[in-house]
Amino acid sequence: MNKIIAGNGQLSKVTVETVTAVEGIAALRPCYERLQRVTGNTSPFALHEWHLAWCRHFLNCNPRIHDEPLFYVLRNSAGNCVAIVPFIISRRRVGPLKIASVNLLGADPAITELRAPMVDPDYEYLTAGAVQHHLATVGDWDWVHWTGISKGFGEALAAGGNLHWQPALSDYVLDLAPTWEEFRRRLKRNIRESLRHCYNSLKRDNHRLELKVVEDPAEVSRSLDRFLELHVMRANFKSPVRHPNRFASHVCRNFLYEVCELLAERGAVRLFQLNVDSQAVAMRIGFVVGGSLYLYYSGFDPAWSRYSVMTTTMAETIKYAIAQGIKTVNLSPTKDISKTRWGPRQIDYQSAYEQNRRLRSRLARRAYMTARSGEGLQSWVLQHLISARHDWH
Repeated sequence: MNKIIAGNGQLSKVTVETVTAVEGIAALRPCYERLQRVTGNTSPFALHEWHLAWCRHFLNCNPRIHDEPLFYVLRNSAGNCVAIVPFIISRRRVGPLKIASVNLLGADPAITELRAPMVDPDYEYLTAGAVQHHLATVGDWDWVHWTGISKGFGEALAAGGNLHWQPALSDYVLDLAPTWEEFRRRLKRNIRESLRHCYNSLKRDNHRLELKVVEDPAEVSRSLDRFLELHVMRANFKSPVRHPNRFASHVCRNFLYEVCELLAERGAVRLFQLNVDSQAVAMRIGFVVGGSLYLYYSGFDPAWSRYSVMTTTMAETIKYAIAQGIKTVNLSPTKDISKTRWGPRQIDYQSAYEQNRRLRSRLARRAYMTARSGEGLQSWVLQHLISARHDWH
């Protein structure tokens, strides 16, 4: 444990604890809970349950890549946790070639949609300097990939390191009105017409709809069985917009069951199930964190596609959120019409990588990025030398 004196005018001291074992992460729950309060976190991907389950399922899925936790936990002079930087260090080796990269937890097949450190806003500069200092003393890495960072934290990192900025990740958030009627009036005409069609078409064909919200821990696991069936149906449905099966591997499915079980115990899980004539035809997973509803992956039965049941599920989910006093609905990152049609605001998260100054590290990153590009003979050769990506099966 190292003591670092704060810079940038902050007159306190912090200790930096390095956690490198899953057992150590399990003991950090009080630290996560404090940061949950002081940061106003609304992301399920920053919760203790998510990080602990992730490490149990996703570490070391590929024998050619060795992963281990490298969590930095910062505490102030009063002993309060002021930051958790949940790094995973990945080491690849082929003969004499060694590559070590440091990434924030969540480098998985689009299961963790937002990856970010948790930092008390009053300690952003202190955290950036302390972690960069600590990484410099370790030295056994070629680059660090920073993601999900705020503008202030990005400025703090840039002041102490050689950062190469990457395209920002855009997230989309709906601000809810006090009533569904008021929220609906704010929508553009095309989505209002689409909603009218959704409800009228079901009514015209004498179908009865109902939204069932599953949150009881005893029911969540059983409902996930049906969710996965619908998710596969959606992935197999031939449409202009294709939706991959995010839970094709047993690793991803097992993780989903465990993390939902853990989050259901803290009252954070909502499985939104649209029943038509008592049959579950569409579902979406949601997480309620910090007064916000995060909408995760979905699925539906294509036999009901002409009724636009996913749009109806979305509308019914928003009605539920308004009735529960929830203030915002996070539609998840990446831009597409199914999100923007609802009129969300855009939130951008910065991303950058910090290069080790060694020549060997610069060459290692260049070889790694070439292998990932998939272009040309050089890439083909390097892909066989360097396992650039994890095997999540």
